[in-house]
Amino acid sequence: MHRIFLIPVLFIVAIWGIHIAHYFGGYNFDAFALYPRQTDTFFTILTSPLIHADWEHLVSNTFPILLLSAILFLSYEKAALKVWVLLYLFPQALVWLLGRPSYHIGASGIVYGLASYLFFGGLFRMDVKAIAIAFAVALFYGGMVWGVLPIQPGISWESHLLGAIVGALLAFRHRKSHLSEQEPYIPDEEPTTPDRKTFDDFIKENQTEN
Repeated sequence: MHRIFLIPVLFIVAIWGIHIAHYFGGYNFDAFALYPRQTDTFFTILTSPLIHADWEHLVSNTFPILLLSAILFLSYEKAALKVWVLLYLFPQALVWLLGRPSYHIGASGIVYGLASYLFFGGLFRMDVKAIAIAFAVALFYGGMVWGVLPIQPGISWESHLLGAIVGALLAFRHRKSHLSEQEPYIPDEEPTTPDRKTFDDFIKENQTEN
């Protein structure tokens, strides 16, 4: 878990590094923002999650990604890496294909995808641990549901909605996979030692009649 969890950690380092370079170094990353259905900008499905409008936007995505990614990698260790990569790529690709003609930036699609995967994972599995995770996500991030509606100007609600849809679909796809569990410790069997013979037994076995 520890090695593959480096991927979301490195992602956080990257988005902070890029924003610091933009804010303090004056670098312009507008060319890496996603604009739907522009064939020459299809590559921006890889770069747009790395760009954030301001510090508030950056911070609002940082902590949910770290927390939800930690839960994902701890609870669904075998599927976590694949799920995380797909949640990075597919919502952005769908925004490029279906989104309104506007610039889309930020990692909110990943946040919604992670929350959706963990929530629907509990509903589809009906496993005690998975349901507990789903309940915790609903408790702390239930208010995110309003983000999938086009009610806030300047917010890419398409990224939110499509991230949530992709997360739910992946949860359904992996509904039969097992949650990560620590392997039980089984002590090694104690080595058997041959029966010890007393000195009298040795004498009897080797005694010859005179």
